[in-house]
Amino acid sequence: MSTRPLLIIGNKNYSSWSLRPWLLLRHHGIAFDEHRLLLDTPEFAREIGDWSPNRSVPALRHGGLTVWDSIAICEYVNETFLDGAGWPRDAAARAVARSVAAEMHSGFRALRTRMPMNARRRVADFAYGDDVRAEIARVFAIWHDCRVRFGAGGPFLFGGFSIADAMYAPVVLRFLTYGVAIEPALRPWVDALLALPAMQEWLRDGAAESEVLAATEAVA
Repeated sequence: MSTRPLLIIGNKNYSSWSLRPWLLLRHHGIAFDEHRLLLDTPEFAREIGDWSPNRSVPALRHGGLTVWDSIAICEYVNETFLDGAGWPRDAAARAVARSVAAEMHSGFRALRTRMPMNARRRVADFAYGDDVRAEIARVFAIWHDCRVRFGAGGPFLFGGFSIADAMYAPVVLRFLTYGVAIEPALRPWVDALLALPAMQEWLRDGAAESEVLAATEAVA
C-alpha cells in the first residue's frame, strides 16, 4: 500500500491521545499528512463521524483503511512501516513494554481526568487527591522498573525509543503542567523524551495554537 497515511488529530495543546501515534510517526521519519479537528467545537461534532467510527481522535487513514484508537494506530504503524521496531526486539522486554503501554491505555483514570493535558500551561501549587497521588506513584514505579530492567541500551524506557515511550509522553507533559516533581533517577528519561525533535515540534505547534478549551483551562 503506497498511499501516504493521513492522521486525524485534535488540538496539539490538549489532545493527549493524538500525540501518541503522531510522535511515533514523526520520530521515525514516516511521511504522513495530518488533519486537525478542533476539540469541543461544532466543526468537530460535524466532521468527526466522517473520519472515525468511534467519533474520537486520533484516527489513521491509509488507502481505503481506517484505524482508530491510539494504541491500535501505533500497532498498525509498527507492522506496516517499522518492521517491528516500534517495540523492543527482546521478547521479555517487548512483553513488558506492551504491558505498561496497555496499562496506560486502560488505566490512570483519576490522573487523566483531574490533570487534563494542557501542554503550554504551568499551574503553581496544584492540589491533587489521594487517588491521583497513588496513580502518580504507580507511573513512577513503572518508569523505574522499565529503566532498571531494560534501559541499559539508551535513555528511554526500554533503551531505544518505543511505543511505550509514546504512550507515556502525555503523562510527562501533564507532570510539567501541574508541577509534579520528577524523581532525579527518572530525569534523564524525561529530558531525553522532551529533547526529541518530534516532541519539540509538537510543543511548538501547540504553543502557537490560538484555541482555548475553557473547561481544561479552568482546572486548578
